[in-house]
Amino acid sequence: MAKSNKLVYLDYAASVSPNPSSIHTEGIKAKIELKNARKEVALVLGTRPAEIIFTSGGTESNNLAIQGVVLAWHEKTSGKILPHIITTNIEHPSVLETFKILEKRKLAEISIVPVEKNGIVDPKKIKKEIKKNTILVSVMYANNEIGTIQPIREIIKEIRHYRKMHTKTPFPLLHTDAVQAVNYLDLNVEKLGVDLLSLSGTKIEGAGRVGVLYKKKSAPLVSIFGGGDQEMGLRPGTESLPAILNFSKALKSAQKNKEKETKRLTKLRDYFLKSLLKIQKQNFDFLINGDLKNILPNNINITFPKIPSDLLVIELSSKGIMASSKSACKSSRKEGSYVIQAIRPSSDIEIGGLRFSLGRDTTKSDIDYTIKTLSVILAKLGRWYL
Repeated sequence: MAKSNKLVYLDYAASVSPNPSSIHTEGIKAKIELKNARKEVALVLGTRPAEIIFTSGGTESNNLAIQGVVLAWHEKTSGKILPHIITTNIEHPSVLETFKILEKRKLAEISIVPVEKNGIVDPKKIKKEIKKNTILVSVMYANNEIGTIQPIREIIKEIRHYRKMHTKTPFPLLHTDAVQAVNYLDLNVEKLGVDLLSLSGTKIEGAGRVGVLYKKKSAPLVSIFGGGDQEMGLRPGTESLPAILNFSKALKSAQKNKEKETKRLTKLRDYFLKSLLKIQKQNFDFLINGDLKNILPNNINITFPKIPSDLLVIELSSKGIMASSKSACKSSRKEGSYVIQAIRPSSDIEIGGLRFSLGRDTTKSDIDYTIKTLSVILAKLGRWYL
């Protein structure tokens, strides 16, 4: 009997489209596509495909990295030695809150190192917190609110020195949340020296809702979920192949164009800041949050003393300008930005910071319109707040 070219898909109980776990012809094709996507991501990160784990996003990647290391330690020591983990006070909520949950559940002892006034952590202060039972340090590559770039390479140097002098083991491991860094900074994990690195497709044009966790082969990690053996047994659940394929292509494109886009956005950011000085001359003083040098090219975070940033966001939105006052993951909460409070502890937390983040479609005319509109808004609000 001649082979038919007709395709009849009768595996809807598995998924509505062929998935890499199926053993029929279309499932095998999907597995090959997944394998190739993993290779592409590994190539961008300068590592091996076996060290790439696909997740649902940055939050899951961060949780898997942190909780997975802690649980692996508990399995290794049979729970007899409480692990110690270190982070900073301006991390993304998916890191900070995970640390606090582990402490509350008595699964880990935690240290939260405060950053300096410029929003950058001192690597020596990280090293000072390391103890014999420290198993993990988690420091973000770039901050999501104020855009400060953390000295990851310097931090790993301090960690390696401690390992050499005191433990002669892989601990403590270094994890970095690189979600905000993906479009502008080098993601080569060998150069960075990290053991774990988190990424999210939501920050990459065209990537979709997919996450990645790079896990160095030697880094002990166990799954924090039950349900299957996908992703080397670390992330059970049917892989979202179309989204993963989009992610791998978009990541490759973003890293290929990062230098060109960084130059373009740096010019626009500097033009934005220069234009803001015109507002300052109108007696509407502002403060720049974060470092002026070690910062992402697309980030501008400012505070207008006495004027709530949430109010400015609403006023700008009414004129068609979308800005933000805190992390998107915290935007529904009433309290001010803990990141701004960390670098300006003596200020009114409710004032917060106004974040303008530039992107691929941002133009000089967009900035001109924003500055003009902001001047009008400040003149109006100044009657009540200044």
